[in-house]
Amino acid sequence: MLQNIGFPGLMLILFVVLVLFGPSKLPELGRAVGRTLHEFKNSARDLVAEKGEQPDSKEPAEPLMEKAKA
Repeated sequence: MLQNIGFPGLMLILFVVLVLFGPSKLPELGRAVGRTLHEFKNSARDLVAEKGEQPDSKEPAEPLMEKAKA
């Protein structure tokens, strides 16, 4: 999708954001994006931790090669 934006492309995007939202709204926008990313990261970490703690079955996991031999 986005491969090489480069410095001029990044500056253009920042300029458009500044024009659309204005300098007074940029700190609020940054805080909102930061909170959203923080909550997403915490949720993802919780999901990974839950999946690691609760195995799907009560049997110990067998390597795939041993299952293929049987």
